[in-house]
Amino acid sequence: MSITQLAEASCQPRKGAADALDDKAVSTYLADLPGWQKTADGKAIVKDFRFKDFHHTLGFINAVGFMANTQDHHPDLEAGYGHCRLLWSTHDVGGLSLNDFICAARVERLLAG
Repeated sequence: MSITQLAEASCQPRKGAADALDDKAVSTYLADLPGWQKTADGKAIVKDFRFKDFHHTLGFINAVGFMANTQDHHPDLEAGYGHCRLLWSTHDVGGLSLNDFICAARVERLLAG
C-alpha cells in the first residue's frame, strides 16, 4: 500500500495480537514514510518535525489533533518552540497496527499541502 493509499484509508477498531503488524509489514510501510522510524522497543513509530517558530508548531499540533479525532486514533506528542515529536502506536494491540501508518501518512499529506 502506497503512502497515498494509506493517507486515503480510514482507521478501524483494532484489538489484540491479530491486528498487530509483524516486523516485515512495519518495514514495508516505513519504507514509504520519509523520516519515520520505529522506536527502540519497536512498539511505536516516531518522527521529529521542525518549524520556524512556536506559532507554526502549534498550528501543526492543532491540525494533527483534528485529524486524530476524526480517525479516533491519537498520537503521543512532545512539543516546544519550533519542534514537535509525534509517536503513533496502538495500545489495544500492544504495538503497531495499520492505523498508525494511516495516521502517519495523513500527517505527511497534511504537510504536503
